[in-house]
Amino acid sequence: MKNGHAWFITGTDTEIGKTFVACALLHALRRTGLSALAMKPIAAGFDENGFNDDVERLLAASSVQPPRALVNPYGFRAAIAPHIAAEEEGRSIELAHIVDAFAQLQAMADAVLVEGVGGFCVPLGASCDTADLAALLKLPLILVVGMRLGCINHALLTQQAIAARGLPLAGWVANRIDPAMSRFAENLAALQARLPAPLLGVVEYGMTPEQAALTLRLPDQPLPAITQMRFPG
Repeated sequence: MKNGHAWFITGTDTEIGKTFVACALLHALRRTGLSALAMKPIAAGFDENGFNDDVERLLAASSVQPPRALVNPYGFRAAIAPHIAAEEEGRSIELAHIVDAFAQLQAMADAVLVEGVGGFCVPLGASCDTADLAALLKLPLILVVGMRLGCINHALLTQQAIAARGLPLAGWVANRIDPAMSRFAENLAALQARLPAPLLGVVEYGMTPEQAALTLRLPDQPLPAITQMRFPG
């Protein structure tokens, strides 16, 4: 993998493990000897001390500790849709500011991950959304699929939206957020047959990011042997 590489981490919905997978990929990058960091351009939901859980987890998993203002250019107090949070605080999300922060971060590490907010098309203002941000950054995407009932439809619709923007889908991760999901193996096989990108790994329920890193591959790298197994349904 080339130095200076970067990916945009998106998901099929909110609360499906984008931050968890981003942290796991950071650990996987670090295992290869590369310096790696992640940014969360927009985050909503900060505690009374001004901390956001996603931002803190990404900083903890990164091998470089850049200024927080670059890692999280836009933070909003309420844990609500970012365009609503921005309006309530009398602020606006400027995509150019995020692109500038990303460029500065790229100079600080071999690899940078950019984690989106919510799903791929979440509004960021009256005339822009997360898909617009991904298009401006011109990064290949990694799609986190929250494995639960309905995930096939959500994943295929997200993939279609990515393709409609002319963006490359570098791969996808199956994150088993529902340990009781019925017919897991069959759903996984259906996604593999329909998504035009490689499966980068399966994250089992209850794993830590460090454990998940051992089951994931980076785009264009071989699948770790630990993931080459059959998963129970």
